Amino acid sequence: MSSTTTPPRKRLFDRLLDVIERVGNKLPDPAVLFVLALVATLLLSMWLEGTEVVVPTAGGGTSTLQVQNQLGGKALVAWLTGMVREFVNFAPLGTVLVAMLGLGVADKSGFINAVLKKLLGFTPKALLTPVTIAVGLASLVAVDAGYVLVIPLGGVIFSAAGRHPIAGIAAAFAAVSGGFCANYVPTALDTILAGLTQTGARIVDPKIEVNPLCNIVFTIASSFLIVGVGWFLTDKVVEPRLQRLPVDGDPADMPKMQTLTPAEDRALVLALATMATVLAAVAVACIPSASPFRGEDGGLTSRGAPLMASIVPIILIVFLLPGIVFGYRAGTFKNHRDVVQAMAKTMNTMGYYMVMAFCAAMFIYAFNTSNLGRLIAVSGANGLQAMGLPSGVTIVGLIVVCGAVNLVMGSSSAKWTLLAPIFVPMLMQLGISPELTQAAYRIGDSTTNIITPLMPYFPLIVTFTQKYHRGTGIGTLIAVMLPYSLGFFCCWTVFLLLFWGVGLPLGPGSSYVYGG
Repeated sequence: MSSTTTPPRKRLFDRLLDVIERVGNKLPDPAVLFVLALVATLLLSMWLEGTEVVVPTAGGGTSTLQVQNQLGGKALVAWLTGMVREFVNFAPLGTVLVAMLGLGVADKSGFINAVLKKLLGFTPKALLTPVTIAVGLASLVAVDAGYVLVIPLGGVIFSAAGRHPIAGIAAAFAAVSGGFCANYVPTALDTILAGLTQTGARIVDPKIEVNPLCNIVFTIASSFLIVGVGWFLTDKVVEPRLQRLPVDGDPADMPKMQTLTPAEDRALVLALATMATVLAAVAVACIPSASPFRGEDGGLTSRGAPLMASIVPIILIVFLLPGIVFGYRAGTFKNHRDVVQAMAKTMNTMGYYMVMAFCAAMFIYAFNTSNLGRLIAVSGANGLQAMGLPSGVTIVGLIVVCGAVNLVMGSSSAKWTLLAPIFVPMLMQLGISPELTQAAYRIGDSTTNIITPLMPYFPLIVTFTQKYHRGTGIGTLIAVMLPYSLGFFCCWTVFLLLFWGVGLPLGPGSSYVYGG
């Protein structure tokens, strides 16, 4: 008598993720999705032409914007004449391509693989997840560098350690993008957001000052929260579910973890010394008070500081020079032509991303120029104001609205430029401080980045995952990242409420209430 084993019944959440993955993978290619979004934007702008958007401005006044028809003659001519400019100036494009030149040399020379081998020699397999997430958060100091550096390395490290590589990509993506507003040290974003918050607050109180570090205690504490929550979700939820996805990428691209040869060991020492020298030179150049890397206010991480604008070129040099040193010393590079070929091969792999970047740039241009993004954001803010909810519920509602707006409007500073003059004075009138409002915004601005295909770097992450599993689509990535988005959203929101309830300071000069 034969018996059969009934497979275990899937949990409700797993079935939900399966549905999301199936539906998402039926969506068109990301490039086509952006084209469809562009078409929808054009048609909506024509339908809603003339619809007014009233936005509060500094001094207590208002500014009235109208939805602009992008199918009108002048708008179409402006779009066509500016098409090349919009594509070339598409922010992620230059960041990705320039950084990948240096990373390509470091990769093709074997330098990155050698570093990873050494790291894995003393990093326990069980600690790869928190280390990956912690490094992802630290990379936020370098603005967008985490997208082109830490995320792909997450896949390489996990693959080399015998774990599912997409879990490594997911953990790094969750940190770099889902934990975007958490960090251990001040960044340029702190000064940008504080400046916009102060502008919004002065609509109610013209003399109010908002400290650029008004959220620093909260963001530092949030970093440890993101590491802990991300570690649990990766090891207990995401990676177990990924075991059903075969690693069927090109074997030639998969990292191999053989022991380093003596020549490679010597080359690694020289390459690391070269990298340390470059970093030391940058550090020394930044020390003087008159350093050209400092901004007008003397800060290194302040808004407009040359150091912040130089991060991507610095990454290029920091990886290019050690890559060349390692390649020549280890014998993987014989002459300068090998270095150029390493760059060229890396650029060859970016063709698909460039196609998607073009389509995304065209959509984002039309969406911003039409003012539809502003209409969506203002409508959500006004709806929240009309509810008249208790303070704690209002803060949660603010996080929800910001997270929803984040699904269609990617830039953090652009969203807060629009929302701060609405939310900050509105909540000040309810007795909620500008600093608390800003902290709530940071949560909403972070947690939904990783589940929206409209986030400019989302297509790049799809490309990274396809290296390991060829069938990866938009739905697959969204399903993988949804647990992080929900987990971060819930835990981070509760964390802020606990901070508020206990009375822990958000940062220097911060408070939770505004007394007028």
